Order: sequence, then C-alpha cells, then structure tokens
Amino acid sequence: MKSGTQDWSPTPVSVAVTAALQGTQRGALALLAGAALLLPAVALAQAAPTEQARDKEGGGSELTELATVTVTARVRKELLQDVPLSVSVVSGHELERLESNDLGAITKRAANVSWNQGNQRTSSLSIRGIGKIGQTEAQDPSVGVIVDGVSYAYNAMSSFDFFDLDAVEVTRGPQGTLLGKNSNLGVINIATRKPQFTPGADYAVTYGEQDTLLAKFAGGGGLIDDVLAWRASFAVNKGRGDIRNAYSEDNTYQNKDRFFGRVQFLYKPTEDLELRLSADATPRAGENTNGRTYRTPTPTTYANGTATNLASDAVTRLGRPWFQQKATYSYDEYLSQSHVNNDGQQPVISGTNGSSLEANWSLANGYTLTSISAYRNYHFNAFYNDEGTPFDIQRSSGVLNNYNQTSQELRITSPTGKFIDFQAGLYGILVNHNFKRRIVYGDDAGAWFANAAQYTALAGPTANGGGRYLAANALNGVRRGELQDIHNESFAVFGQVNWHFTDQFTLTTGLRFTREDRTNRTNILVEDSGYGSELNPVFINQLAPVQLGGFDSVAFAPAANDPKNPGNVLQPGDLYAGNTAAQVGLANATALKYFGVATYAALSAAQRKQVAASKAIRLAQLGVLWNNVDAEPFRKTQPAFVVSPSYKINDNITSYVSLQYGEKAGISQTVNGVSYLTRPEKSGALEWGLKSILLGKTLVLNGDIYYSRIKDYQQAVQVFDDYTTTIRNDGTLYYTAATGNAERVVAKGIELDGAYTGIPFTTLRFAGSYNDAKYDRFTASAQPLELGFTGNTPYRDVSGLPLAGSSKWSYNVGADLRVPLPGNHFEFHGSTNVAYFSRSNSDLALSSYGWLPAFTLVDLGVGIGTSDGRYDLSVIAKNLFDDKTPLLRTWNSYTPANPRWLYVQFSGRL
Repeated sequence: MKSGTQDWSPTPVSVAVTAALQGTQRGALALLAGAALLLPAVALAQAAPTEQARDKEGGGSELTELATVTVTARVRKELLQDVPLSVSVVSGHELERLESNDLGAITKRAANVSWNQGNQRTSSLSIRGIGKIGQTEAQDPSVGVIVDGVSYAYNAMSSFDFFDLDAVEVTRGPQGTLLGKNSNLGVINIATRKPQFTPGADYAVTYGEQDTLLAKFAGGGGLIDDVLAWRASFAVNKGRGDIRNAYSEDNTYQNKDRFFGRVQFLYKPTEDLELRLSADATPRAGENTNGRTYRTPTPTTYANGTATNLASDAVTRLGRPWFQQKATYSYDEYLSQSHVNNDGQQPVISGTNGSSLEANWSLANGYTLTSISAYRNYHFNAFYNDEGTPFDIQRSSGVLNNYNQTSQELRITSPTGKFIDFQAGLYGILVNHNFKRRIVYGDDAGAWFANAAQYTALAGPTANGGGRYLAANALNGVRRGELQDIHNESFAVFGQVNWHFTDQFTLTTGLRFTREDRTNRTNILVEDSGYGSELNPVFINQLAPVQLGGFDSVAFAPAANDPKNPGNVLQPGDLYAGNTAAQVGLANATALKYFGVATYAALSAAQRKQVAASKAIRLAQLGVLWNNVDAEPFRKTQPAFVVSPSYKINDNITSYVSLQYGEKAGISQTVNGVSYLTRPEKSGALEWGLKSILLGKTLVLNGDIYYSRIKDYQQAVQVFDDYTTTIRNDGTLYYTAATGNAERVVAKGIELDGAYTGIPFTTLRFAGSYNDAKYDRFTASAQPLELGFTGNTPYRDVSGLPLAGSSKWSYNVGADLRVPLPGNHFEFHGSTNVAYFSRSNSDLALSSYGWLPAFTLVDLGVGIGTSDGRYDLSVIAKNLFDDKTPLLRTWNSYTPANPRWLYVQFSGRL
C-alpha cells in the first residue's frame, strides 16, 4: 500500500495466511471453543489451590490521581499516558452522577465521537465525523463496541442502556491487532464492574417528568472466601414519551419500557486461574421510537425554480373527498407540531440477551492465557409502523430482525519489563441474521396511492359503486414481504509487539489477518394477495418471472408500442388475446364481483378502465419481485496493521506517532433481484500525539493531530439498476439507491482531552476537536429532493462537500464538585456536562434543507448526601436549557429534539 491510495496487494505471507484461513471456518471456531473449554481443566490439573490464592482478592479500588488513570485499550492494564493512541476514558461514577446510561450520553463526554440516534435498529456511531451511515443488515459497523471483552458485530445491540459500569474507553483509528473483532474507524470499550469478595451494594430510585421511574440495584460479595464471588445488577426504566398520539393517548413517543439484569460469578480455584461467567438479559419490550416525526409543508418549487410535483404529496391526497369524509382530520392536523395522529402505530419490540465465559490462566514466567467464549442474540420487531395518518393506509408494516452471534477468542499476553512484550491471539465469530421487511396495505391505500387519473376513474364525481369497491380492493390486505438470510463467518489471527529500545523509546507494531466468508439469500414476494387477488398481474419480473395468477389485460395507461396491441386497437382494461380459459374465468368473476355482470366482455369501456386503474395501483405498489436469489458471496482475507513509535520526553510528557490501517468486509446483497457486491472499505490513519501531566500532576493534557483516508467508503449511493435497464430496454441507463461505495473520504483535524484537579473539591474534564471530514471523491451521490426536477440526472458529484452528520467543531466540559458540610457528616455535590456541536447536515444526500444549526446541551445535577455515601438526594436536569435543535431535518419533515427532563433521585449504599 502506498500512502493509503492503492489496494493492499498480496504478499507471500498473506497468501500463506489466506490458504490457511480458507479451510472450514466453522471447524476452526469449534477448535477454538474446544481449546477454550479445556483451559480451566488443564489449569486445575497443573495447580492445586494454595493458601496464597486465598489471600488474593479479585477487585481493585477506584484510581483518583490523574497520573495513575489506567486504560485497557491494549488488552493489558496500562497508564493512559503510556498508550500511543488517541484514547478517551470516562469513569462509571461520572456517568452515574448524571444518569448517563446510553451511548448518546456516553459519547457526549469524549472528543470527536457521536451517537446518531435512530430507533433500536438504525442508530449508529461515528468517530471523526465518519460512520453515521454504517448500518445495514449485511454491513459491519465502522465503529466497534466491545462489552467486557465481547465484540458486538451488529450496531443495534448497542442501542440499549448500560448500567453498573466501571469505565468506558474510546479509541480512535483502525483497531484489530490486539483483540476481538476488527473495526476500521475506532472502538468503544465498555467495562462493567466485576465481582469482588468484599460485600457491598448500591441502589438508586429516580422519578421524573413524564411519569418516568428508573430503579437500579447492583451488589455482590464473596460466597466462598477468596474462591467464589458474585455480582448482580438490575434496572427498570419506565415512562411516557413527550409526544402524544391523538389517535391513542397512551401510545406516546418516545416512551421507556425496559428491564435489564446481569449476573456474574468469579471463580478462583487456584492462584493462577480465574474464571468469570456472565449472563445478561434485556427482555423484549415495546417502545415507540418509530414515528417521532413532525411534518412541514412541502416546498412549492425545486431548486431551479420549477414547480414541485405535489400530485403525490399529502396536501393533494388529503384533499380528496375520500379522506375529507373524516371531518376531524385535515392537512393542517397532518402538519401539527404538538402531536401525531397515527391509527396503526404500535411500539417497537426489541430485546437482547447474552452470556460469556472468560478464563485467565497465569502461566510460568509471567505469561497469561485468556479465553473468551460468548453468545449474543438480538430481536427487533417493528411490524406495526404507520404512514402517519389516522386512515387505514398501511397496517402491520415494518421490519422483523432476529440476529445471533457466537464468538471465541484465545489470546496470550507476555510479561512486561523486557526488551519486547507482546499479545497474540485467534478470534472467530459466526453470525446468523434473519431479516424480514413487509408492507401490509389497508382499505384506504388504493385511494391514497392512486394518481389523479386513477382516482378520478375509481372514486371521482361520476364514478360508480364498483369503482369505489375497486379502489378499496386495489391494495386492501396485500402483504409484500422481503427476506434476507445472512450468514457471516470470520476467523482471524492477530498480534502486537512493543519493542523497548531504550527506557524512553518504544516501537509498537501489530498485524492482523481476517478471513471473511459472507453469504446472503434474498427474495421479495407477495405473501398475501389480500381481498382483491383477481387484480394481480399475470407475473412480475421478466428476467425471472414471479407468477401471480392474474388475467392479462391492457394497462390503464397503454404503452405506445405495445406488441400485443398493434395499432392500439384495444383500450384500457380490454383482455389481450391468449388468455387461458382459467384467466378468462377469473376476468368473468371480476366482472361479477364488482359490477354484477356475468362476463367480462359485457363490461362497458368505462368499467373495464376502472378495472385497469385498480390493477395499475396494485402493480405500482408491488414493485419489483423476485424468488430466492443467492447474492455473490464476499470471501477475502483482509489485513490490518499498526506501526507506532513513542518517545517519553520525561516522566510527564510522551510523544508518539501512529500509522494504522484496517478494512471492513464487503457486503453481499442484491439490488432488484440482481446480485450487487459492495467493495470492502479500506481505512488508513496517520496520527501524531502528545500526552502530558502538568502542574504538579493536577492537569492531564493530551492532544493529537490526525489524517484519515478511507477508500471505498460504504454508504447509500446511486448504483446501476441492471433490472430496470434490461426490462425497459429503451437506450436509457437507470439507477437506484443501494449501499455501495463512495470512492474516497478524508478526515483531518485536532483532538484534545484533559482533566484538572487543581481546584479544591473539584474535578474538571474537558475534550474538544476540530474535524474536517469531507468526500474527497464521490461522484454517485443521490440527488437531494430539491434537485429532483424533471430532466436532472439521478446522481450528482459531491466531491469536496462535508460528510452527513459531521460537525467541524465540537467540545464537551464536565465538572464535579464535592464540598464537605460543617460537621463532616454530609457533603454537597454538583455535577454538570456541557456538550457543543457546530452546524452539520443531517441528510445523507446533503440536502440544503438538512442543515442543523450549532447547538449546546447542558446536563446538571445537585444534591446532598452523607459523607460515607450511605444516603443521597439529588435533583438532575437533562437538556437544562431545553435546546430544541432537531435531531434530523428533511425538506418536509423533522425529528424533534428530546426535551428538558427534570427528576429527583434517591440513592445509597448498603
């Protein structure tokens, strides 16, 4: 690779590794798991329990001196100042003081990382402005999440709250040469509190606005002195949302309905062996995260001044007599900025469960062998979305997800203090992901989706009862389903070495090879033809026909050169020659059902045109269908490496340079039933940093300058539509939206992290960044809606424009004040966090309507508690100044901000 601009080319070493990895990866993972299960037995056989083991306690104290803050970004526990990487660390205690339980709150306490809020499936993480759109079902996240050593290979699993945390670390740049799953932009490492032999428990009960109740408990202790300990954590979070649904008052957005539990056991049978078994569950529950949208009037003109086509807009559809029959609802109500009115919306059901077994075996001469065996699953059911009105247009529509991953890691860590120290390991993960999407139409759908001519024919002033019946049955009960059956197998070897040439100079080198094998079987089919199956077309998809059993008749808007209708003698709705007896019988049954006429031939021209209109509405909404298609698999061995020299200028200042490279797997997928393989994403990052401890060890000040370059960045693009181009065969090349590759993305900037304890009773933490993230070359971006005027191309060149969701400036400042009150029995405490983000564009197509202004979010908590922590009473405010900057904006809708939230908390220690 040269300066990150060329493809990585095979070397003799990589060819050998590829050959080794191309064997059955399931067998390799099974071998890993078997070795892991043998670890404890082997250790027990070689070392019996000793008295010394009884004297050793598992656990540690919270480090308060800034000079001794430790991280585990490189597997072993190290001083933050000695790690030659851009790393931020936030303690669990700081997060608890302001009830910062989710990744959105956590990321507001570190530099240059953000949580892009969606629902429980679509939220994503970005680092250095990159990764906002790193989420589709067959796509790996660009920013990894690791919880207690277990890598989450699917973004959605990290959309829940996290409780009872020890610390959270954010490491920027490609990762993978040390542990777990590779990630090409960075990783968020979450560590929960582990069992200890000293008994103790903490609890907190919080009550706030919107009838919110949050109750938490965490505690544990020894079961067998110095041998077996336990810890359990539980949390219940329930409350109403801030936006009401006028159709169903208790169906609020964005409500909370969540229970969480985790149980851990620590077993130390010998001085040299430690096992930790952990199991957690977030049971399935319903929360209204979809539909939290306010609408605004669609602009009347495009960017070039031509009139917007409002024929399919809600302002036109709601103006039709069909929908004006409901006197209590109008277009003005549709645009309400205080509530929504959705008849079909139900909460999104989601949940996740998992377990892991971690074994650490101390070998001779200071080496440690680690095994982590883990299983996780995730369920998401949004099959009850609504189109945003009280009419029966869509029902039981949305997405159903069932995701499972099984992983195994074996890792060896050398002792430190010699010329070299190292970590090396093997990692395997199997993913089975079943994804379903469906749309179910209601009896108002036909009137809603009909164009003006179709609506007039079926339900206009001169239409008959049969026409209205056809309008209802055009889509009523039709269920269209999409399936993706995704299977991923990854197997990796990795290692990293620290070369200590002098006490001051260390060179870190690391290498990883990951073998990826990814497959995806897809289809889109009609699962139920509803109440008007006779209105189906004969088939859909000329390349690979999906038979639907309809009769063959002239379209509502006949083609000019229809080979089955030479000279256009036949009129809309007329039967083509060549219908079978069964098809003619179906046509006759249609005439009888809708018009009471025995034969189709006896229908008038106007009645046949009504049948054609109803069939046209159905055909348009069915879209492209295809039977099972196996997408082209992605199979490749992918490298990652790091080279990082560091120099300790003195005991308090360290400088480093880091060159990192990583790849994200390609995507096996189909576009309109035709295989479309998305290329792997390749990331390189160059970083120079300085870490310092100043002012008598009261100030930690760390900074870095970075340059990141990503080739073939995976995101939504306009891709060639082979299906439509072939079917229409009119000399025009057609395009459609899919997850593809932007040619090149560049991010460069400065990051700053620090903390200061020089003020009595006060700790300050601060972080900030300047980040210039742009498309260096991207020639196939989708057109934003304001550029969708007739005659414009379906794609545009956005080279040089900023990435969606990327703020150029961001910072956050946190302060914690704890002042003893007279008598020293009580203390006053206050905590705050201020997070600022400069303007950014929230629209993936970079619409001019997508810009969000700069905004600041302030959280504040004050309270009084006993000095020993036994009891505490606090008042906490989230978004103290009620900033209303939307989370997302398009040219005719926006997602409102989460409002100010006030609550009271009583907490203590047992």
